[in-house]
Amino acid sequence: MKRVFSQLPQETALALKLLHEAGHEAVLVGGCVRDACMGIPPHDWDIATSALPQETARVFSAWPLQRSGEKHGTVTVLFSGGPVEITTFRVDGVYEDHRRPSQVQFSQSLQQDLQRRDFTINAMAWDGTSILDPYGGREDLRRKRICCVGNPAVRFEEDGLRILRALRFASVLSFSIEEETAQALLSQRNLLHSIAAERISQEFLKLLCGRGAASVLRDYRPVFEVFLPEIRHMAGLDQRSPYHCYDVWEHTLHALACIPAEPDLRLAALLHDIGKPLCCRIDETGRGHFPGHQELGASVAERVCRRLRLSRQMTAEITTLVRCHDLSVVSGEANVKRWLRRLGSVELYRKLLELNRADTFAHAAPAFRRLPILDEAEQNLAHILNTGQCWSLHQLAVSGKDLRSFAHGPALGRLMNRLLDSVIDGSCPNERDPLLALAARLAVGTDAPAESSGGNPCP
Repeated sequence: MKRVFSQLPQETALALKLLHEAGHEAVLVGGCVRDACMGIPPHDWDIATSALPQETARVFSAWPLQRSGEKHGTVTVLFSGGPVEITTFRVDGVYEDHRRPSQVQFSQSLQQDLQRRDFTINAMAWDGTSILDPYGGREDLRRKRICCVGNPAVRFEEDGLRILRALRFASVLSFSIEEETAQALLSQRNLLHSIAAERISQEFLKLLCGRGAASVLRDYRPVFEVFLPEIRHMAGLDQRSPYHCYDVWEHTLHALACIPAEPDLRLAALLHDIGKPLCCRIDETGRGHFPGHQELGASVAERVCRRLRLSRQMTAEITTLVRCHDLSVVSGEANVKRWLRRLGSVELYRKLLELNRADTFAHAAPAFRRLPILDEAEQNLAHILNTGQCWSLHQLAVSGKDLRSFAHGPALGRLMNRLLDSVIDGSCPNERDPLLALAARLAVGTDAPAESSGGNPCP
């Protein structure tokens, strides 16, 4: 821990020094102290001080200042090596919107400042020589648990987002949640209705990428149902198949745990079977079927992504992954190139392979025979890319301009797609002269439907 603090950024160390020399108390607080106690190099260094904002401004008058947060006690010093945020000790006023205090009162007491914080592991300070820990944060770190400072019901009533923050820390740190804190966040989960979608999304995506995400989702599903009501009917839905050993919800959690910890992949894994409750059918033998669950799931996934205010690109990618996750991803370079063509992206195809692999690992053992096919598809992809093989229209050795003597308008597009079909299946090399010769032979039939339009996101 001492080694971590000895590696303070120069700007942070200078800020602490200057505040001390001016006669003010100044300490490191919050996440940087927590991380240092865990032996993790902090990303952010937050300073709290007894100096009032105007006193802080005087201490750092030789540097440019950003004072937009001064109302809440924060002055940002713009050092040449990077900004440093300095916040006055404070006591929060009434939280009228379950998110932010209507006003803050500055304080000279570090104890009061730490008392207003969310969790004990975030309510520690470092004064330059020792850790100040009035609420037992170091003990909770040792016990690997998340515990509110004071009364959990009060903490969550003040700020409903703390419910998700508790779950996010539990996921990222693989901690448990202290019993009274757990009961409070479950009973007060509807406070999340008052939180902006963007803030929920930010916390939720971090949570999904945590090591303990599957366990947290399993243990606290009712909380997530507040903003993801679609998951409610996944739990307990027996798939009735020799290829499945879990219900839909448990299968989903196992798939999520098997996929790389990237926000789009984790969310795609969470949503990949979300269409199944909408189309469950049991045949005369008692076996379960879910016809059309991919397309239904894609529709639900798009709605969820929009509700979470995700970017258009992320929404489109997750929707496509959900739509395509259960369709045949087969090996063979021609098949891989067809997928690349339809998806329009090497990276998206790689993500689809990751989702297929995670989905397969979450099946029963008979489904594992699919894994070597996915391995071979990855090898095919590497060879296609390394050898510069053609899989898209812009890689064709001829352009629309070269083909204008054979076709125009929509017919030209169909002709180019038929040429690409021939290159992908190996019946024509991607060379100018053979392609022009083939175009001449196909020209008469360019008004006929093309074999593959290349425009659909899935086969």
